[in-house]
Amino acid sequence: MSALMDQARTLDAADPISGARELFDLPEGVVYLDGNSLGALPKATRKQLAQVVDAEWGRDLIRSWNTADWIGMPQRIGGKIAPLIGAHANEVIACDSVSVNLSKLIGAALAMRPGRTVVLSEPGNFPTDLYMVQGSSAEQRLAARDKIIEALDEDVALLMLTHVHYKTGEMFDMVALTKAAHDAGALVLWDLSHSGGAVPVDLNGAGADLAVGCGYKYLNGGPGAPAYAFVAKRHHEALQNPISGWMGHAAPFAFSDEYAPAPGVSRLLAGTPPVLAMAALECGVELMADIGMGPLVAKSRALSEFFRAAMSEHCPELVCVSPVDPAARGSQLSYRHEEAYALCQALIARGVIGDFRDPDILRFGFAPVYVRFEDGALAVEALAEILASGEWEREEFRQRAAVT
Repeated sequence: MSALMDQARTLDAADPISGARELFDLPEGVVYLDGNSLGALPKATRKQLAQVVDAEWGRDLIRSWNTADWIGMPQRIGGKIAPLIGAHANEVIACDSVSVNLSKLIGAALAMRPGRTVVLSEPGNFPTDLYMVQGSSAEQRLAARDKIIEALDEDVALLMLTHVHYKTGEMFDMVALTKAAHDAGALVLWDLSHSGGAVPVDLNGAGADLAVGCGYKYLNGGPGAPAYAFVAKRHHEALQNPISGWMGHAAPFAFSDEYAPAPGVSRLLAGTPPVLAMAALECGVELMADIGMGPLVAKSRALSEFFRAAMSEHCPELVCVSPVDPAARGSQLSYRHEEAYALCQALIARGVIGDFRDPDILRFGFAPVYVRFEDGALAVEALAEILASGEWEREEFRQRAAVT
């Protein structure tokens, strides 16, 4: 056993939440460090989906909208997500996708700041965040991270930022930037897609106005899982959903010709909830909520620090582009190499799954609920061998797949 593996197993033995790994269906022989793109499958999800399919849909049919409370799933699941992001239960709703929720909240923010037309963000933000602004009636303004505060002027209706950057893992100071936006008369929308379930988030403590987040990463809701949206209670009365679908109506089954918004955050609903997808998401959310953010954050930081130190020693030719301070980054580490894609594919061929972000980023995610220190050691040892042998130079590892 190598000294690195011996250290990893000692840390695993002392890990207070190591038993949570047994709650997931993880394949033998695979080191999974891509939970920041798609979370692993909770074992409870299979049983829950079977219940929904066989009993609720198969036996009870349409009655399950009432008997199984399908109709209440968006509010119920949103309420379970709320403690993970520092929100009240009545401020969060599970629905639609991150992209759709961004579109809704951008439109709502513009309506709440009449006379202001600019949505301010940063270049290199996650593409869908930028695209949603470009598809709206707003004017998009981009400012580098160190120039954001000075770019806040009387034209800015909304400051829209991703809390943890998807490539580098760098984390914004939510409190400071929210205050700066408010001082300038703007609202703030935080994208928590790489934060929720992995890093400390306190939306109400920061005075945040709006937020969106992803259900299929750290919340383990399954591929394409519904997203969630947050609206601070103080904005509920002013909130106007530009997608005024029937599920966001105050009385959808009154079938009125005229739209009247539902009270509170429920007015963000539009179409019928996807029940099977919501059921899977609820399993992942409940699992994370049962553990709590304190132990998850502590494990995340310990994992990433162990991995960062090991990479510095065994793979020094890769340049870490993530912040050194674990409190200033998300639950990931990113490395720059001109052949990052080929390195990633060579790792995957060995059963070590990380991911690549164009043009030259090799990214490793640490979902603390199931990743072991041993996984980190195995990944570093495999990468060191690949670098030393030149294994990554094989032509098969250079062929780009549709999803990278």
